[in-house]
Amino acid sequence: MPGSDRMDRLDIAAVAPHPDDLEIICGGTLAKLVKQGYRVGIFDLTTGEPTPRGTEEMRAREAEKARQILGVQVRVNVRLPNRVLMDSPEARFKLATELRRYRPTVVITAAGRTPAASPDHHQGHLIAEASRFYSQLTKWNERFDGTEPYRVPHLVYAPFPTDAEQRNWHSTFVVDISDTIEQKLEAIRAYESQFDAQRFERVQHFVKSANGMNGFRCGFLYGELFALPTPIGTENLFQLATGGNSNLLAPPPVLVPGQDHPPMN
Repeated sequence: MPGSDRMDRLDIAAVAPHPDDLEIICGGTLAKLVKQGYRVGIFDLTTGEPTPRGTEEMRAREAEKARQILGVQVRVNVRLPNRVLMDSPEARFKLATELRRYRPTVVITAAGRTPAASPDHHQGHLIAEASRFYSQLTKWNERFDGTEPYRVPHLVYAPFPTDAEQRNWHSTFVVDISDTIEQKLEAIRAYESQFDAQRFERVQHFVKSANGMNGFRCGFLYGELFALPTPIGTENLFQLATGGNSNLLAPPPVLVPGQDHPPMN
């Protein structure tokens, strides 16, 4: 369980370029973390505007509504420029300042290149990685609004399902979101300016298909995929192999061979 001597400190800080990115990629996990008692923050690098749909004020209202639906305690807009978002020292200073303020134990960043969508996605990935490093730098506090250095212990990637690259991640894992999939979809639906009924139907199909496939591979109804920049370490092989369920209440992917397990799994 989480613990902190500062009320504003976060257990998890999730970072992505636009409002609605994290809801689509890992909203089910963020909602689940809150239910598990963790303090979670969403850090939108930009307002998402201008876009062909909506206004900055509308997007802000939708982002707040989505925050409330997920139960996430903190949502911060870093106020970097949309459409021309670039990994730069200035962008790193701004996000690293927020990491110093909230001092999360884990940073989750949306990761990957989406050439058929916004190039901001890849730049946001680079900014989050670099800002984690910048956050710890000493003798430079004036560049971080006077905040003190802080080393973020853990970095986790939330890969875009439409990533253009075949990634060779050091390790991956899937979080069971079967109990929060509807909460996730409701949070996405909050962005009415971006997803009218027809667009939302397509996004819902995409999300349930991707999360259904990820979950299927691990014996869950729905799951969200994550990756790490390092191998997964453990001192307990049994807990790792059983997904942390040492009481074995969660069913393994294969129950009775040839009978209860789904085909091709």
